[in-house]
Amino acid sequence: MILSVSRRTDIPAFFPRWFMERVREGFVLARNPMNHGQVSRISLSPEVVDCIVFWTKNPAPLLPYLDEIGARFPFYFQFTLNAYGRDAEPNVPPLDERMETLRALAEKIGRERLVWRYDPVLLSPKYDEAWHIETFGRLAREIAPYAGRCVFSFLDFYPKIAKGLRAIDGRVCEEAEMNALAKAFGAAVRENGLPIAACAEAGDYSAYGVERSRCVDPELIGRLTGRPIRAAKDKNQRPECGCAESVDVGAYNTCRHGCRYCYANFSAESTAARVARHDEASPLLVGHVEPGDKVTERKMNSCAEIEDTPKQGVLFP
Repeated sequence: MILSVSRRTDIPAFFPRWFMERVREGFVLARNPMNHGQVSRISLSPEVVDCIVFWTKNPAPLLPYLDEIGARFPFYFQFTLNAYGRDAEPNVPPLDERMETLRALAEKIGRERLVWRYDPVLLSPKYDEAWHIETFGRLAREIAPYAGRCVFSFLDFYPKIAKGLRAIDGRVCEEAEMNALAKAFGAAVRENGLPIAACAEAGDYSAYGVERSRCVDPELIGRLTGRPIRAAKDKNQRPECGCAESVDVGAYNTCRHGCRYCYANFSAESTAARVARHDEASPLLVGHVEPGDKVTERKMNSCAEIEDTPKQGVLFP
């Protein structure tokens, strides 16, 4: 099993102590986001957890726990670091502080386990094409010594983000703009020796040196663990997504970064209400098991090939 922590919220930034309690107790409960009463009990035994993928805009609160986590599980970080202002990302730490955190994280875990994400790419009068090209190039020069890879993605529109986009006069990129930006991003990372990939994009940017990303990456996990990983493509993600299947332990409407473009929060009010129900002692991220909930033990299996299997490469259907 590959554990996703988490696409639905920023657990490293806001819930690190809760997560560590779950690691120490050896299990976590997660609600089905499409069915409130359906709860999965997920084992956090090293016997079944092959790797943890952390997704975050601010890993600093989790740094003190990484030695303890690393003693149990392989892991790596998808660290999103943009340079939008507080109009777009109201509660994200200042850029200088995040750069300092990125360097500290790389020094602690090494470059291979740190993926720099530049996403989502949106356009506005303030954040236009020229701004992205200049900003990305500057960040690439600064980050290249500390990251093993760069991943970018273009903003996808969802009705729930319309209000936030209006607040910053933001919009999605058109096809010609995507191609121009992908070309510029590819050139910038070539200058700095940093591999680059596009996340869940239908466009083909290989002519610019841009690969298709597998953010939950069985090949990387195989290198980190020394054992080939057999994992199917995640059928719960968009068709363009190349990720391997994983189990997510987060909950929507709990991230306090407040990013205007975020699909994972409905509103500031709903987020505040749900965060108020957080209890670090609860196996659920939000609230507790309720009367009528159906708690089911999720069937968990390691994705790693058995040790006596010849290591012929990572298996990824």
